[in-house]
Amino acid sequence: MDVCVVGAGPAGLTLAIGLRRLGLRVRIVDRATAAAREVRPLVLWARAREALDALGVGAVLRRHGREADAVTIHARDRFLGELTTGWALSAHARPLAVARHDVERLLREELARLGTRVEWSAELTGVEVHEDRAAFTLRHGDGRVEAAAAPWIVGCEGVSSVVRDRLGIPFESRPGVGLLDAQGAARPGRPPGERPGGGRLFLAPHRSLLVLPRPGGDLRFFCFLDGPGTAPAAAPSRAELRDLVADTLRVPGLRLLTTDRAGQDRDRPGDRIAARLRHGRALLAGGAAHAWDRAAGHGVNLGILGAHNLAWKLAAVHRGQAGEGLLDTYSDEQRRMAVRYVRAMRFDFMERPLPPLGHRAFTAAVPGALPRRGFRRRPDPRPGHRGGALSWHLAAPYHRAGPRAGDRMPDVRVAAAGPVARRIHDLLGYGRWTLVLRAGRAEPALVDALRRECARFPAPVRILPVTPRDGIEAGRLGHPGLLCLVRPDGYVGLVAPLARPALLGAYLAALGHARTDRSPGPRGNLSTPRRVIPPGVYRGGVP
Repeated sequence: MDVCVVGAGPAGLTLAIGLRRLGLRVRIVDRATAAAREVRPLVLWARAREALDALGVGAVLRRHGREADAVTIHARDRFLGELTTGWALSAHARPLAVARHDVERLLREELARLGTRVEWSAELTGVEVHEDRAAFTLRHGDGRVEAAAAPWIVGCEGVSSVVRDRLGIPFESRPGVGLLDAQGAARPGRPPGERPGGGRLFLAPHRSLLVLPRPGGDLRFFCFLDGPGTAPAAAPSRAELRDLVADTLRVPGLRLLTTDRAGQDRDRPGDRIAARLRHGRALLAGGAAHAWDRAAGHGVNLGILGAHNLAWKLAAVHRGQAGEGLLDTYSDEQRRMAVRYVRAMRFDFMERPLPPLGHRAFTAAVPGALPRRGFRRRPDPRPGHRGGALSWHLAAPYHRAGPRAGDRMPDVRVAAAGPVARRIHDLLGYGRWTLVLRAGRAEPALVDALRRECARFPAPVRILPVTPRDGIEAGRLGHPGLLCLVRPDGYVGLVAPLARPALLGAYLAALGHARTDRSPGPRGNLSTPRRVIPPGVYRGGVP
């Protein structure tokens, strides 16, 4: 066993699949007696769908979900407009609505195909981190207590993480600001709104109601409203859910037939982020690392992205392909991304109750704002890793087109090793780095120099000369005189002049010498990229 993953939710399963695909031996345990039937739907947005696609489970999830092409917006019974999706430049441009228990079941099945099964009724009761291992104890369902150890342990067991608590990592929090979430599944006497079968959002003073269709014809209701100081512990009754929906829709006498009592739930959200996501040989991911409002469903999405980010880094460190400082970049990147999502969701117009005056002003502005791209993008913020230790942007300031270091590599249609255009995301690989450059500039001597720099790096690097399909795609790819080194998780690590292969070597050397002490290695390390930039080259637009 190389890694023990604690918690078999979406983040833990994604992490285990990523590690297994990279050849590590994984043990995944969960204190639950069996898989829970979590009936509430998840909304998987473009970035999470891309990550799951890279791990080989995107296609099967797509068959079990429904892509949302639009959400109609209403002010009670008045139609305001339609919020369209599909604007993201991705093979997965539209969000996918799929039941959480289906997501977890399909991920477990994929993990089983890779040779690892979830161990149920195995509760973590203690963990100690040593220099070369993490020791932990498990209490099994039959009362047996097991003492075990692994080189690494990752807590993915949610907000009540034992790994985080035993290691004394603070879970910094900000309480929900009067927001109460009541939800349930039911079949109404008549479908609300003007478009049966589509997603609908109803806005009213002090509350908002999101209605999503489910397979079988019933509907899932998410009601966000101003609540008391503490949320009631009990799930909302059918009568309470009916009254909330009827009052929001202004439909007196509305009948609701509850179709899934287990799916009714109530929660008071709050923002919580762990102070750090790494403590030596122990790490945190998913809900153990960050949790916040259920608005737009981004909590699970970010947990999946974090697991996708962590798996390749943990595998590289375990194999000796990089120093342990690479794991610190996971902690830094994931915490920064979580903070950005929290800030963005605080202003999510779709699920934030407004007072009467604010409600009138907002609903008056919605019809004019809906056509604007920035307004349509608000439910799906997609921050990357700009400014992080792994993101070296060495292009001159006047090279503004194309991706910047830290961005997700754009899914440009290109020709590579053949005349047929393909999406560049299909040419990347989770088990390697990819060096993307223009085929027209790939002179043999230059490619040989780049290959020599890559050969000094212990992890595999594929050199990928490409030709953009047209001028628009060429603009998205950036200046032809630049190279992009793409990380295994699809984010750009390095943007540098193609004619300077030594910059590629400096970046790879810093990655290989990454250490936890933040001091520069023989040629610099990930925490001190400026030390290895030759004079006269710009980084981040600053000389």
